[in-house]
Amino acid sequence: MAPVQGSYDYDLVVIGGGSAGLACAKEAVLNGARVACLDYVKPTPTLGTKWGVGGTCVNVGCIPKKLMHQASLLGEAVHEAAAYGWNVNEKIKPDWHKLVQSVQNHIKSVNWVTRVDLRDKKVEYINGLGSFVDTHTLVAKMKSGERTLTAQTFVIAVGGRPRYPGIPGAVEYGITSDDLFSLEREPGKTLVVGAGYIGLECAGFLKGLGYEPTVMVRSIVLRGFDQQMAELVASSMEERGIPFLRKTVPLSVEKQDDGKLLVKYQNVETGEEGQELYDTVLWAIGRKGLIEDLNLPKVGVKVQKDKIPVDTLEATNVANIFAVGDIIYGKPELTPVAILAGRLLARRLYAGSEQRMDYQDVATTVFTPLEYACVGLSEEDAVKKYGADEIEVFHGYYKPTEFFIPQKSVRYCYLKAVAERHGDQRVYGLHYIGPVAGEVIQGFAAALKSGLTINTLINTVGIHPTTAEEFTRLNITKRSGADPTPATCCS
Repeated sequence: MAPVQGSYDYDLVVIGGGSAGLACAKEAVLNGARVACLDYVKPTPTLGTKWGVGGTCVNVGCIPKKLMHQASLLGEAVHEAAAYGWNVNEKIKPDWHKLVQSVQNHIKSVNWVTRVDLRDKKVEYINGLGSFVDTHTLVAKMKSGERTLTAQTFVIAVGGRPRYPGIPGAVEYGITSDDLFSLEREPGKTLVVGAGYIGLECAGFLKGLGYEPTVMVRSIVLRGFDQQMAELVASSMEERGIPFLRKTVPLSVEKQDDGKLLVKYQNVETGEEGQELYDTVLWAIGRKGLIEDLNLPKVGVKVQKDKIPVDTLEATNVANIFAVGDIIYGKPELTPVAILAGRLLARRLYAGSEQRMDYQDVATTVFTPLEYACVGLSEEDAVKKYGADEIEVFHGYYKPTEFFIPQKSVRYCYLKAVAERHGDQRVYGLHYIGPVAGEVIQGFAAALKSGLTINTLINTVGIHPTTAEEFTRLNITKRSGADPTPATCCS
């Protein structure tokens, strides 16, 4: 789609200044388009938390999460250092306020760099909330008033925000990940409601920082992930002293005179009710797409639940309106997915490209204390797709070398390859629980997308001693019934 100079204020208006929107806007400008990017953050209902340009990942997602995860791991490493001969002061403890300030300082520096980058690339940044008037017109609501913008093309990249449960006290007293990374007080004893990756990651680093998290699980842990691996992750967290309230839902949150929060809850199977006092209640029950302010009915854009369905070109049902990132229905809600999809969309619109986003076999990591990373199909999905008789699962436990001296638990260090049973034994999925899981799986993700087979995997010489090499040592199948526990590391 070539830019139509002069017909509208802009060739492209991107609604949303997160990973997808920024990537799309900058790529479009590089290919000659006149672009404006709208971004606006509504304050959180409980604490009024707001943030700058960059979206969830930079401000309240991947980046602060990884920094706090790292802080937690460093605390663990300090105590392990004593076993390695370091003289460590046993009174070492984290400073929550200093940690939060350091994390926020980094985030603000990224906000600044992002604004400068947009200016240098000639993307007009508008701090306003966008709402459609017609298919080529949008109103931006800003602090200074309203501004009308016209464009040949619109890209919706508004992403999502955490959900709150519909129970008494949820909004008044509970917080979400939108608040946690800038929380001015120590979280203390925390109830994390939800066992998706956000809930487990938050519970994990809170425990590592010396607080007392409890995870409340309504149904299953890590929905959408391989369930054997999910349960191993949960078990590894329980081993570290993080309690899980299984098959349980909250009923209400009541603030007490001393400021503590009384949470009443119920077991969904037995009907038994209970209650407990906490310092913080963190909702991690999923996210909702931010479609309510866009006035989509006015322009006829179809929605599915709170997301926008698109075709393989990220096109909505309205010819000049596209959507990309976490707001689209049924696709992985991951920053690298959003960035690549945004860039490819801009190239198709303004550079004559025909390349489409491939949403299959996207690698991801859950940054729990013992990390879990995967790429490709879960064991359940592979069985569902190909049948149990056509799947071979190679698996094994392993012992990270660095765990030996501090005598860290290796009980849940485990990996598996889900593969075709016959023929070349193409690998459908790789799963790994252990140290630096994301770093391990990233390289294997490229191999899997390139047609990795079990034969290639086991004939690859590993780098020793690493945990990644354990994939090249896989030779025991679940079907064989043999013990997957290693006897030695070097033979």
